[in-house]
Amino acid sequence: MSDVVEKTLTALPGLLSLDSQHGSGKLSSSSKLGNLIRGITELTSKHEEEKLIQRELVSIKEQVSSPNTSMRQMKELMVRAIYCEMLGYEASFSYIHAIKLAQQGTVLEKRVGYLAVSLFLNESHELLLLLVNTVLKDLQSTNLIEVCMALTLVSQMFPKDMIPAILPVVEEKLTHPKEIIRRKAVLALYKFYLIAPNQVQHIHNKFRKALCDKDPGVMTASLHIYQQMIKENPDGYKDLTASFVTILKQVVGGKLPMDFNYHSVPAPWLQIQLLRILSSLGKNDQSTSEMMYEVLDESLRRAEMNHNITYAILYECVKAIYTIYPKSELLEKAAKCIGNFVLSPKINLKYLGLKALTYVVQQDANLALQHQMTIIECLDHSDLIIKRETLELLFRITNAQNVTVIVEKMLEFLRLSEDDYTTIDLVGKVAELAEKYPFDNGWFIETMNTVFLLGGDMMQPDIPNTFLRLLSEGFDSVEEDRQLRLFAVDSYVSLLQGEPATLPQRFLQVISWVLGEYSPLREGLEAATVLRLLAKLLDMKHTSSDTRSWVLMAITKLCEGPACASVAQEVSERYSGSLDTVLRQRVQELQHLSKDSELRAKVLPPDAAGAEPLEVDSSLSFLDGFVSEALAAGAAPYKPPHQRQEELAQAKALSLQPYALSLPISMSSCSIADRQSPTLLSMSSGLSGNSTELSHKGGSSTLKLDGVKRVWGRDGYLAQREPVEERAHVEVPSPLWSPSQRGGGDGTRSQTPTPTPTPEPEQEKQQLASSLFVGLGSHGSVCLMGKSDPTPQRFRRKAKGQDSPSGASEQSSNSSHSTHSAVDNLLCNNLLDSTITSDSTVSTPGPTSPLSQGLTTTNGTCGVERDSVEGSVTHSSPSLLRGKGLVTVDPTAHKDPDRPTDLCLSSHLPEELCGLSRSQITPLCSNQSLALSACHVHKDDALLLVIFIANSSDSAIQQMLLQIDSEELEVCCTSDSPGEEVRSRSVAVCLYSLMVKRPSVHVELAGTVSCQSPVDEAPAVQFSYRLSLTNFIRPLTVSTEEYGTMWLAFSHDTKQNLRLLNDGQDPLTATLNVLRKKLQLHIVDIIGLEGIVACRLLQGQPCLMHCRIHADALAVWLRSPVPELPDCLLYHCQRALQEH
Repeated sequence: MSDVVEKTLTALPGLLSLDSQHGSGKLSSSSKLGNLIRGITELTSKHEEEKLIQRELVSIKEQVSSPNTSMRQMKELMVRAIYCEMLGYEASFSYIHAIKLAQQGTVLEKRVGYLAVSLFLNESHELLLLLVNTVLKDLQSTNLIEVCMALTLVSQMFPKDMIPAILPVVEEKLTHPKEIIRRKAVLALYKFYLIAPNQVQHIHNKFRKALCDKDPGVMTASLHIYQQMIKENPDGYKDLTASFVTILKQVVGGKLPMDFNYHSVPAPWLQIQLLRILSSLGKNDQSTSEMMYEVLDESLRRAEMNHNITYAILYECVKAIYTIYPKSELLEKAAKCIGNFVLSPKINLKYLGLKALTYVVQQDANLALQHQMTIIECLDHSDLIIKRETLELLFRITNAQNVTVIVEKMLEFLRLSEDDYTTIDLVGKVAELAEKYPFDNGWFIETMNTVFLLGGDMMQPDIPNTFLRLLSEGFDSVEEDRQLRLFAVDSYVSLLQGEPATLPQRFLQVISWVLGEYSPLREGLEAATVLRLLAKLLDMKHTSSDTRSWVLMAITKLCEGPACASVAQEVSERYSGSLDTVLRQRVQELQHLSKDSELRAKVLPPDAAGAEPLEVDSSLSFLDGFVSEALAAGAAPYKPPHQRQEELAQAKALSLQPYALSLPISMSSCSIADRQSPTLLSMSSGLSGNSTELSHKGGSSTLKLDGVKRVWGRDGYLAQREPVEERAHVEVPSPLWSPSQRGGGDGTRSQTPTPTPTPEPEQEKQQLASSLFVGLGSHGSVCLMGKSDPTPQRFRRKAKGQDSPSGASEQSSNSSHSTHSAVDNLLCNNLLDSTITSDSTVSTPGPTSPLSQGLTTTNGTCGVERDSVEGSVTHSSPSLLRGKGLVTVDPTAHKDPDRPTDLCLSSHLPEELCGLSRSQITPLCSNQSLALSACHVHKDDALLLVIFIANSSDSAIQQMLLQIDSEELEVCCTSDSPGEEVRSRSVAVCLYSLMVKRPSVHVELAGTVSCQSPVDEAPAVQFSYRLSLTNFIRPLTVSTEEYGTMWLAFSHDTKQNLRLLNDGQDPLTATLNVLRKKLQLHIVDIIGLEGIVACRLLQGQPCLMHCRIHADALAVWLRSPVPELPDCLLYHCQRALQEH
């Protein structure tokens, strides 16, 4: 019987069979609806369509008002009215007649009435109350079709206040013998839960019965309710985990009827829903997640068919595996699945892989490293959806080291984008990145200027508000605040001197506020010059009334003294008669404050920028009495803007406004709290790439394909082959500087030749990849969006009520370099995998310690690397340093015979260090009389830094002071100070013990040396010295039992597949031996295809590594009590195996 009812309810062609032959599946050629449709299709203009529809509506209105119209004729009139409403023409006169048709007539006529009501009305429509009694009567009917129609209407729309009237009747239908009634009753209760959850709290036990219903359709309908409830409160439904797992096992095993299969896949949408429920239940819960491991593995294994629906199941499986408590085997399978998606040539699968990678990268940042070249290629993909999702992925992996490159890529996409939503979304992301990782003052201001230019007036209002608050509140350093504000003033003055007519209104408002507040800080910039520039903004035709108010406020702040009185008088005369009351108010303020200096000093004090912020009562409690009186007098209560927008959107049953027009309105009405943070998954990543093109053809009804290029095929978009233009060769300066050193200028070029030439496009991609993915291998330097950043930000907002330090030693560079130059420098940065070579270890003859025996000359623990990252000096820019009296040193070009060489300096090593392994002695810095060199020496329990101070002059150096500091290292002097005097033609030696405070892939020391000679007082000389973390790694000798106890106690871990070596012996043993020799690791035990390794840092911080051979690779799992150590050690393991 249920099949007959379903077929009856879905027989829509029978609904439109309006001729005398009942049950005919074709539209009668003589029906009035058929004539209307044919008449519309034959029209050639929109105007003719409007005239035809208006005549039709007049005819329908006359017939429905006639008392002689039968129910059969009324049914036909309702269908024609529905068609007119679907075309966008109002037929509100027919609403009441649709309700009457649903209340009386035969089953088919009632069905047309219910259909018209569901299309005409919304939940808040006042006429819907007239249908409550009809629905209640039909729910109690013995006719299954009437009950189904009433439940369908209830599940679509029903007044919230009338739910108690029909709730008991709907509850009774949960035990109805017919499964279709039970299913529709569950869907109706789901609707009640969405609009009034408190009214269905007492029937949760009945939901559990529906979950165990013998009919799969009823069980599937109940999952909608549970998915919503578990999303809101997962802890309250942990006991149902076993039930959901059992259901998913039955579905995956094909236990459901064949009717639920889609392309031979058993109930795919049911699987997706269950996977989402399980991921919510298993999040951060190990015991609950262990119940799901088996069924998730089975779902991954069975979803292997090449069909779109199986790809959707795989995607949900991957999300579930990375959401619940992790299991290594499942994570490996999920990572392989993501790799297959990302590497697929099909656009839809590549998009799915990027979307999955965007979700997963917050849990496993190293997964992005495996596909970095593919991600680089997606940045230049022809499909805009692929490019946008790639930018979303890059946004997730942004840190302080790659922010300039990622922001530049986003801005390039914004310059070419024509979609309003994409512009709004990306502008918000760029603004957040610029505020979170400000590279320097110039880059920050220039980036925000680009944001204001590209975002225009469509950007959300909290972006300029946040920027202005950032400028006003300041940071930790007073000098830093001053430099930032001065750069903003200079930038905005130059923009106003150009073409201000092309600037967006919000940008003009920002410029006006900044110039009004901080232009007096710039010496040499006259207030009259700024006033004339601001006055020009008032005269421009496109300047809005709000912008003029901002400009007048800025003029009021700057108008002081007789030189500015003429400008104030001219502006006042021009706008004193304005129709805008706000402008007249601003003009009155300008007139009074420009004439009364005493009043101006009180209202606008000169030192207002440094004063404490005023306390403002944001709740406006002083208006409570007025509000109470107004409410008592019958005034309407206040409604927030978002609530007013929702009510305005629900005023019509059919929204006929195009989406592109309503978007800026909704965005502009949002508050700061309403904007979804880009820290979460953005809405842009969920858009579909499908689009519908509307073609308006005049005469012919056939498609004209002459001259149309074929761009779509069975596999998606067909890439067009275009001639490749030759790219200009760009010389890259070397050595490569890190972002923290870039302000120092350029150093000497690297003299190490490239072993094998790489094609230029591939080399550019490798350089871009090294810049985009820098820091992902080390947790100490990477900060994924949404996670805490262990690296302190350059700009930190100062706390209220505290004075900023006045004597800040570090000053921000006020450089005005463009964003492109910063990006070009960073593109060349951190090419660690392709350009690093190692220096040979220098050892003196004699007995060596057990530690030094394990060191190799290729890449030992002292492994001095020649790309200015280890054991080498980072010089400052000559152009900047010559002004301070400093001279940089080029070790390769050093020809002074009086300078001590490596051989000479090595003789000054202390006797106890002569037999130990050490690095080469590297020149650090020098001036006219002083030269500093350094090396590091390895001991079993320490790493020593040896500083050689050579005086090559004929006079003694007095009052010498050497200071060394580091953020990552603890530096302790272990030798006596060289004293206040260094004799002529002599060498002084200083010893420092180094210990790691915060592990990083490379650690850096910064130092200064100042001295005074009898001739003159030499300025301070600065230098830096970089070391690899491998210098601080030592073997950790533990037993297998101790290893197991420590493994369970450590919480910070990372996983990665490494290259497996095969040197003629067991691959696992060969690989571990290489790591032992190069990184000084201790192999605890090797059992079959698995091995365990242990090591420690010098101060005793341990790190454990579990290795297993898996699919021709070495699956490595590292654990440590220190968060940054596993990622750092993993990086050096990769380097050691690559260099072998």
